Amino acid sequence: MTLWVAGAAVLGCGAYAVLPGARSEADAAPAPAAGAAPAAEQAGARTPFVIAEAEKGELGGGATTHALKPGDPAPTKASPETEASGYSYVRLAKTGQAVAVANTSGKPANTLVVRASVPDAPQGGGIDASLNLYVDGAFRQAVTISSKQAWNYRGATTNADDPNAGGVAYRFYNEFPVRITGAPIPAGSKVTLRKDAANTAAYYDVDSLDFENVGAPRTRPADSLSVVDQGADPAFAKDSTVAIQKTVDLARQQHKSVWIPEGKYLTNSYAGAAPLDFSGVTVRGVGMWYTTIYRRPPLPAKQRTKIQVGSHTVLSDIQIDSNAVYRDIGGPGGADYGIAANGSEGWLVERIWTRHTDANWLSGTGGTVRDSRTSDSYGDGFNINNGGKPSPDGRGDDITVQNNFARNTGDDSFAVYSDAGANGDNGQLTGARVLNNTAIAPWWANGLRIAGGKDIQFKDNLVQSVSSNSAMEVGIFGDTGHPLESATVSGNVLIGGSGWNGTRHGVQITSPGPNSRFPDAYTNVTMTGNTLRGSLRAGLFVSKSHVRMTFTDNVVDGPAKQGIWIGEGAVGTGTFARNTVRNLLPGQAELQNDAKDTFKLTQ
Repeated sequence: MTLWVAGAAVLGCGAYAVLPGARSEADAAPAPAAGAAPAAEQAGARTPFVIAEAEKGELGGGATTHALKPGDPAPTKASPETEASGYSYVRLAKTGQAVAVANTSGKPANTLVVRASVPDAPQGGGIDASLNLYVDGAFRQAVTISSKQAWNYRGATTNADDPNAGGVAYRFYNEFPVRITGAPIPAGSKVTLRKDAANTAAYYDVDSLDFENVGAPRTRPADSLSVVDQGADPAFAKDSTVAIQKTVDLARQQHKSVWIPEGKYLTNSYAGAAPLDFSGVTVRGVGMWYTTIYRRPPLPAKQRTKIQVGSHTVLSDIQIDSNAVYRDIGGPGGADYGIAANGSEGWLVERIWTRHTDANWLSGTGGTVRDSRTSDSYGDGFNINNGGKPSPDGRGDDITVQNNFARNTGDDSFAVYSDAGANGDNGQLTGARVLNNTAIAPWWANGLRIAGGKDIQFKDNLVQSVSSNSAMEVGIFGDTGHPLESATVSGNVLIGGSGWNGTRHGVQITSPGPNSRFPDAYTNVTMTGNTLRGSLRAGLFVSKSHVRMTFTDNVVDGPAKQGIWIGEGAVGTGTFARNTVRNLLPGQAELQNDAKDTFKLTQ
């Protein structure tokens, strides 16, 4: 099995870092670097890139850092601070202002990903603006920063892209992949982003830069059919939907695989009768930096544009991007699933990168997504689910999501959702595994979410800087959601949480509400060996709910409010032992049980 390899994420003092030593995507993962944090502090995906936070860099020309930290007033609406990784960013607002960060990857970097924000246009729809990039003080190239797929407005009375319809702004940032002009950026060199006279946006909010050494393109497998031979256009001049689907259909008939050469392929779903369906076929690209399937249906969209993955499908080494501008599946916003996977006989997705899509929707039995990325989505990053109605292909059993990276997702970054369905006849989802993933700065919902299921495992994941909700929520979703029969949550590092969408906390435990199909069901969860750090309210909150939980050997570090809070009206039992609560602000309790008569604690 091939893995991302740069190094496990290491946490210290609330910051996010990745150990140096990036290699190509196909290399084997190295042992942890000397001097790494203890095992309990290692979590998240091993990635081929290293993140440099702008606020840790050198500021020039009067550039300013803006930050939110525990102890500040809890946010009541989205802001560039709540949506920034580390809850902090650098603003460049005047000519000559700059921020410089070093390439600490240990490798020459031939690509960057710049995460930044510029203002919306006065009437919505966004702007494009250049920002100059220097390497060791010498001008290298201009980077285009755009807000055309950012700045949505919650509650707008017309559409989510309209700033003049009474909505409240959120989704400020976007990611901008950059191929470095000229020689790669040497290890240790400094990259400077500077607002010069030619850079005309009113301001540039710079959050982070990813340094990556992208390896050579992958080679064509033997006995594969090329989509170009069937008329697909890698130059992005004509629609390739029909040609790609024709190639897949021929490969299925001939028991061959499909090869998508280097290029950018326009897929306008109106050219075909249905979305691209890769079911039962191995489809490979040259690599996520080389092969892009770009979806550009005319907006408002009137057809689905997802890519379907079914039993016996293997999909790898591509990027999937789209022209969506807000969340509205099959509607005016243009968003749709990145991939929609199901099938009773297993599937594999690896080394893909979805951008500006809705969720990656994962059903079926025996499926795996690994070593992949998603960014700037309008829905969940990766959602394991059971499809909402009984179906052998949609059971949602034994699905693994491992070693993936999600940033700026428009719903839960990593979620498990077990739905009984409208008629209550859909079976319980079982055996989901969410392992060694990284979730950074979701702009809506939670970093991690367990919503019902049985034998669910969330292990060694990293969450940082959730804007609206909690770093992790455990319980149920909606009135038709199945209760959580059993889940194990271990070895995760959960930083921040307690966002502006109501009263949220670092980790929140819930159960079915009074209108649920299962109003008296308990949430059953074991949490052990996790680190909960820097919550903007309580570290752990058990809500007014039915809960049976074990909470042992965890660290709750530096919350703004209580370390552990059992809310009034909670019913159930809890075994709480060998936990460490530290760095409390003055006057805050390590453990506050406001339901002593109904929620029985064993310590």
